[in-house]
Amino acid sequence: MLIHNEPMSGYCSFRTGGLAQDFFTPNSIEDLSEFLKNNQKSILMLGLGSNLLVRDRGFDGVVIKLSNFKTLNLKNSIVEAGAGVTLAKIARFCEGEKLSGGEFLSAIPGSVGGALAMNAGAFGSEIWDFVHSVNTINSSGTLFHRMKKDYKIGYRQVIAKNDGEYFIGANLKFEQATKQNNIKELLEKRNQLQPIGLPSCGSVFKNPTNQHAAKLIEKSNLKGFCIGGACVSNKHANFIINQDDASATDIENLIFHIQQTVKSKFGIDLETEVKIV
Repeated sequence: MLIHNEPMSGYCSFRTGGLAQDFFTPNSIEDLSEFLKNNQKSILMLGLGSNLLVRDRGFDGVVIKLSNFKTLNLKNSIVEAGAGVTLAKIARFCEGEKLSGGEFLSAIPGSVGGALAMNAGAFGSEIWDFVHSVNTINSSGTLFHRMKKDYKIGYRQVIAKNDGEYFIGANLKFEQATKQNNIKELLEKRNQLQPIGLPSCGSVFKNPTNQHAAKLIEKSNLKGFCIGGACVSNKHANFIINQDDASATDIENLIFHIQQTVKSKFGIDLETEVKIV
């Protein structure tokens, strides 16, 4: 389905953002491929929008939401998951299949496509630790099957050897085991540490080497600091909360202020984890 001038505030966890010129939700891979073959505009692939800030002036192109890519099954000990499957659902699926290692995914509010693109992680684990292979599509609608070796994987960073491709699915390998981390305990730990339930993007900044972004922000006396409707969380300093109908500009200005303050106080450059378009 193709619609026009769609507010991105309804699709990003920050609950703010400008208009997408075009907004397309494919029903299938075939539907997506056919659309891309005829598309000439810039592309933004969208999952849950939990790590995304769209500027107030919007996106002058086509946003493609992969929410219908929900394949999830176990085949030859490999978990096959479409780009639109939530990470929490994979964690529960692995628990049901007595597969160990995927419990950390329950604490990440995102979907497979976005997680692959940024190497999402929590509690010391990252999704690419478990990737066997991935399925991709390029801007011309051609499908590919890529192996893990086709990517350079880093902390919150994935660099493809083949440019111009988008993740549409993952094949994940977990261990068969009876003993697992307790998902309920992980979620309780997350809820104790993070401002869950408030509009945010999760961690705004990557942790610098041998440092924690939250501690640097807290030591800069920025907890609770606001610009417009955007505020640094009092519960976790690496979270920015849309507290009072913040604009995307409010949030971006607060990000810049935090970076400037931490740089001035500690000489450390904070790199954003959130994607700004």
